[in-house]
Amino acid sequence: MSDHPAPRLLGPAEVRELAASFDIRPTKQRGQNFVIDANTVRRIVRESGVEAGETVLEVGPGLGSLTLALLEVGADVTAIEIDPALAEALPGTIARFAPGTVDRFRVVHADALRVTEVPGPAPTALVANLPYNVSVPVLLHLMALLPSLRHGLVMVQSEVADRLAAKPGSKTYGVPSAKAAWFAEVRRAGAIGRNVFWPAPNVDSGLVAWTHREPPTTRVSREEVFAVIDAAFAQRRKALRGALRTLAGSADAAGSALAAAGVDPMARGEALDIHAFVAIAEALAAQADSHADGHADGQADGPVGA
Repeated sequence: MSDHPAPRLLGPAEVRELAASFDIRPTKQRGQNFVIDANTVRRIVRESGVEAGETVLEVGPGLGSLTLALLEVGADVTAIEIDPALAEALPGTIARFAPGTVDRFRVVHADALRVTEVPGPAPTALVANLPYNVSVPVLLHLMALLPSLRHGLVMVQSEVADRLAAKPGSKTYGVPSAKAAWFAEVRRAGAIGRNVFWPAPNVDSGLVAWTHREPPTTRVSREEVFAVIDAAFAQRRKALRGALRTLAGSADAAGSALAAAGVDPMARGEALDIHAFVAIAEALAAQADSHADGHADGQADGPVGA
């Protein structure tokens, strides 16, 4: 048994005291809203399904509210923090509020959007109160970077939570939902009130839970599939034949690729699941290959010196 007391979680007084002692003023630019309610961070950890012994990646730990709750359940935590003052302050906070967990915690001063590797054991879970202005790019970047991630729970702006968890055919289904579906099964996991933050944000927050699944089996790259998704939603009201015109080279070529993929050329992007986008990317790639072959044949058969 450890001689250390259980981690103490942060309440409103502790959050304000820590911020004052480190001369930290939350900035809107970095989407800094610190959670001041212990029940909320415990709920996030519970909903995330994180277990003792797991290595958790946390993005934007701030003053450490959620970090302490993750350490409380016995997880190892690797935290990525972009703000140098917060990154520097965090180890001292962990040592003060959860002295028995110091060896299970590491902080990386970096921009989560630009990290190319994560030190320490490969994380199996991602749990974070994501900065709302970059939440989707950060989530997709880390899912792509770290195939070791098996599950996670992120707190994001409520509308973003709706978009990430949306299914084909719904009004909120779009680029975030389709791309997230490449990596995971995604679902809405509840709402979070504004009064659990300091300062209180002017938007509502939502929880998004996800479970890793293997990406679709395909001979094209993820980038090729994502290019189709981007084009399909660039003009939401447009039928796919027109929306994919630039990508395919012409509306007729787009129509042919869609027919080959078994997709109605007059359908819209919001009607398609990830497997349909994969089929379209494969049809476009096959079309490009046949054009390249035809071009090569034509060059070979053409009159010499014409």
